[in-house]
Amino acid sequence: MERIKLKFARGVVVEFVDRELGIKRVEEWAARGTRFVQLVYGPKGCGKTAWLKQSAELLRDWGYDVIYVNPLQRDYVAYINLKEVVRRLAEAAAERSGVAEIKLADLAIQLAKYALKRRRKKIAVLADDVFKAIGLGNAAGYVKWMLSVIEYPPGDYESAVAVVATSGEGGGGVSLRELSKHRWADLRVMWNMSQGGFKQLYELLPGQKPSFEVAWRLTGGNPSALAKLYEENWDVSKVVEEVVVKGDFSFLQTWRSWLEEAVEDPDVLWRVDAPRELVERLVEWNFIVFNLPKREPWLWVDAPPPEADREIGVGRYVAWQTPLHREAVRRALGGV
Repeated sequence: MERIKLKFARGVVVEFVDRELGIKRVEEWAARGTRFVQLVYGPKGCGKTAWLKQSAELLRDWGYDVIYVNPLQRDYVAYINLKEVVRRLAEAAAERSGVAEIKLADLAIQLAKYALKRRRKKIAVLADDVFKAIGLGNAAGYVKWMLSVIEYPPGDYESAVAVVATSGEGGGGVSLRELSKHRWADLRVMWNMSQGGFKQLYELLPGQKPSFEVAWRLTGGNPSALAKLYEENWDVSKVVEEVVVKGDFSFLQTWRSWLEEAVEDPDVLWRVDAPRELVERLVEWNFIVFNLPKREPWLWVDAPPPEADREIGVGRYVAWQTPLHREAVRRALGGV
């Protein structure tokens, strides 16, 4: 399998690294297909897009026709020898109207069905961050529609792989709660990079930089957070302030005591008496991931986080998306 090149930060292109377990998971899907849609969620910036694009390469090597779309970035990959498929994806990606993102999301499924009609025997459709493009209210319907490619194909086929990836907990948790009521998708979690894999990425960055231990404590293995720090010349205060302004902290006085405890141990938000409104706001803003599953490998796409690591803000049931998010809340509390 050829390792893809990725634009990591301004002026820095890196080769895909780590995620060995995540790649093995895709190999398992490639070998037998997916019975249900695989819904992969995890912290924003943890590397889902890089993993999906590398997965497209792997699936092509396994003989799959592959359609990958990222509507928000107007991006697509089409490993398929059907000119109509490539043409329609290119036109949708180039469109400048407000519905271009929805078109790309819809085309992933429409063109997968079209390919099966044309007697393609192995099809993979990978949809990246589509829920934000189509709206959370349409998430369940989209997954059910994607499942129809597997359950009610327009022609005979040998194998199909269907994957949807989303940031945070399904974009605020609403979509996951809805989808968990049905048997349309298998929910899988992808976490930030493991320490070993993150070190590989860290070592690819040129120039002066803080020690690996410092970089790890600041990011918790989140590659996007590492890229942001690099682009800002490792100015932690600047990066944290940018995180602060993304949240509406006008409610800090109301739940100050809960937040003061949560920055030390996120699992306090799991307690039965924890305020639901506070939890929902933090999930909606992608500050925390709530209801982490057991660390059983089959529940995770790649290596799971530790059971608890307060240094990087990970608890048994709740975790800060990155230590920078936790630090943003801590600093906001100090300013009230």
